[in-house]
Amino acid sequence: MLRFAPIVALVVFVFPINQSAAAPKANCLQRSVHELQERSPDGYAVYTAISDKKFFLHWITCDNMQVDLATAVHESVHNLTENRDAFPMIDGSNLKRPHQMSKFAAPAMIAKKFNGRSMMVQTYLHRGNASSADDLLYLLDEMNAYTHDLHTSVALNNSHMTTGQLGQRDGLAALMAFLAVYIETAEESQPATWAGLQKPEVASTITTLWTQAEQSMNESCPIPNFGDEDQYFIPKFCDGKAQASLQKILGRAPVCPSTCLQPKEKSADASLN
Repeated sequence: MLRFAPIVALVVFVFPINQSAAAPKANCLQRSVHELQERSPDGYAVYTAISDKKFFLHWITCDNMQVDLATAVHESVHNLTENRDAFPMIDGSNLKRPHQMSKFAAPAMIAKKFNGRSMMVQTYLHRGNASSADDLLYLLDEMNAYTHDLHTSVALNNSHMTTGQLGQRDGLAALMAFLAVYIETAEESQPATWAGLQKPEVASTITTLWTQAEQSMNESCPIPNFGDEDQYFIPKFCDGKAQASLQKILGRAPVCPSTCLQPKEKSADASLN
């Protein structure tokens, strides 16, 4: 086997293969960043802001430029959030993280209110899979990352970059549903957390992030087949009870993105309903 060959032979055998593969990959990365700069200035601002460019480029596999770039922006937003101790906003500002939220009830408490077969539920609300199941601050971190993710996907959306149905709206729809149901549950059965959610700094943070999420969600609605599980999750935060609890935190009526709820042929999300 190759592993037992002399080192010299190994180098001679492997190097030309890597060299031949490097050029197309480099061209793909360069083209991807150029597309981001041209079509999504806000997404490109995330690329510009992150100091570790290799981290950003790591997420670009060259399989689907639209999905790859949105993912790179998403993951880089997490990186910036941790480094700045603040949520990077689409407008370029930074929103301080209120760490008292980490003492609130764990978001895992709402997992049973959603279909457990959903990958979004399993990933973000089941303990042991993500910090968002244990800490509301990280649930907000995920919502903000998915807000940037969807905003970038919308800006990049065109026929030559991707084909077929995407789940680009699913992530933000799920995280908005999780936050809305969390707030509703806190009002119903978690008095300490409910009191904490109404504190000015916390309520202001939630309002700012939620408003930005609403904007990204609404701008995606004219794009058909841009989600799958979105048709399950959007009604969760458009529900009357969830909307009423949210309104007490936001100080205004939440926006239900009803135009995203378009009739569509039976697909994977049908199993969640």
